[in-house]
Amino acid sequence: MKLYETLADDIAQSIQNGVMKFGDRLPSVRMASASRGVSPSTVFEAYYLLEARGLIRARERSGYYVTAGSAAYPPEPGISAPAQMQVKPVDVSELVFEVLESVKMRDLVPLGSAFPSPLLFPLPRLARAMATSVQRMDPWSTVDDMTQGNAGLRRQIALRYLADGLQIHTDDIIITNGALEALNLCLMAVTRPGDAVIIESPAFYGALQALERIGLRAIEVPTHPRDGIDLPALESALFTHQVKACWLMTNFQNPLGSLMSDEKKRDLVALLTRYDVPLIEDDVYGELYFGNNRPVPAKAFDTTGIVMHCSSFSKCLAPGYRVGWAVPGRYTQAVARHKLTTTLSVCAPAQLALSEYLAKGGYDRHLRQLRHALSVQQNTFMQAVVRYFPAGTRATRPHGGYFLWLELPEAVNALEIHTQSLLLGVSIAPGPLFSAQRAFTHCLRLNYGHPWDVRMQTAVATLGKLVSAAAQV
Repeated sequence: MKLYETLADDIAQSIQNGVMKFGDRLPSVRMASASRGVSPSTVFEAYYLLEARGLIRARERSGYYVTAGSAAYPPEPGISAPAQMQVKPVDVSELVFEVLESVKMRDLVPLGSAFPSPLLFPLPRLARAMATSVQRMDPWSTVDDMTQGNAGLRRQIALRYLADGLQIHTDDIIITNGALEALNLCLMAVTRPGDAVIIESPAFYGALQALERIGLRAIEVPTHPRDGIDLPALESALFTHQVKACWLMTNFQNPLGSLMSDEKKRDLVALLTRYDVPLIEDDVYGELYFGNNRPVPAKAFDTTGIVMHCSSFSKCLAPGYRVGWAVPGRYTQAVARHKLTTTLSVCAPAQLALSEYLAKGGYDRHLRQLRHALSVQQNTFMQAVVRYFPAGTRATRPHGGYFLWLELPEAVNALEIHTQSLLLGVSIAPGPLFSAQRAFTHCLRLNYGHPWDVRMQTAVATLGKLVSAAAQV
């Protein structure tokens, strides 16, 4: 954990314990720097993080003060513990389809949704960018941009990497139909049916479905809700089994929200390089951080091309446009060939619109507004969990993204809660969705990416009542 995160957690603990109360003024940056023995920039980052969590607020020319939103957080879950790290066939699609069908219904409160509210995105401006760019579209671009993707968009993506300190050539980028295609293409490039792939536990259900579709087997490795996959357990799995790939989320993992530190990412890449196992890095939430700086991907520590970095604009800018990309490193040619023989290319107008939007600026301003909205909503949801859910409930505290992972009292069956909540107009994502072993039966994932209103508050209160009733049985 970084110094500013440690300082922020110390102050948050003081607020939660009642040592600091609503209206109290925090020490000045200079005073906190001197008393804690850290730099002023570290104090600023800690205060910014606390402000993003809704625990403190800055007053112009006055300092930082504890806000009314300082209710105690629920305790965090511990590291996940899959029954055993064995190679397992994957059979989750029927359960996933059953749950996701309900999530698409507009009249449900979408706590089980995988997407934030579409109202948080600059869709009208994107539409204007599309209208403008399509009028200037070179007819030959439909041929020139085939497979690899629009050159202008790839340049804009390369510039985003450069801002984070990564030198990525435009020819190393392949535009895809969303991140999920990028991830699937990378998976197909390095595996064959029957191979074993390491995933987190719990894991993104899209990864489980991809493994199932290709006929791959999963090895679930314990993962901590704060800092990601357990590296000693990962090395044990690599040593014990013939592993062909790892599919991991290093930044704000779905569903836990965990964030691996730079040091841990470096160690992860070194470990996989030693075993010559490619890392398929799913980084779709990396732009949704609540601190001062974007967390770098594991790709930043890759010197041999073993990391296949995948991301998209779907979660941070343009839902529905289905534009993602892959930087597959040493596997670029293999991924490009799979792209050529499957979907061939990506919607040209969507690529043009995004290239135009990024080139004209405004993306970072949008991201700041989006991150602020999500951080405020997370704090509100956390307080609602404390208020409405029974004792024994544990919740993650992500520093980005828009998911909360709840560990409920053991008597609660999350699949039964899912069925009951649907009848009351509320969707959730039950824990067994995220495991090849159908584990996490008393866990669920909540989406806080939709604005808080009376309807949302009623839904969380209703869900809390269902969980409380089940916990007492």
